[in-house]
Amino acid sequence: MEIEIRSFASFREALGQKTLNRTAPDGATVGDVLRELAEEYPDLEVFEADGTPREYITVMKNGKDVVHMDGMETALDDGDTISAFPPVAGG
Repeated sequence: MEIEIRSFASFREALGQKTLNRTAPDGATVGDVLRELAEEYPDLEVFEADGTPREYITVMKNGKDVVHMDGMETALDDGDTISAFPPVAGG
């Protein structure tokens, strides 16, 4: 299945681009796709050393926060969009 990944702020810098298109196997989850990206792009700091998602990372599937779904275990479908936001500070 085809997945679009949108990155913002420091995640965009780590990936070197705003949008990536990926092929994911059927049954893949948000976490599966992000773990694969984290292996390919070491500066993409989505997970702690123990593999748990970093606090304050916002990940959305088709505009809805995955925390309100199944978290990183949220299933993906063909054509889905994943958006990832690092913590942002400011005022």
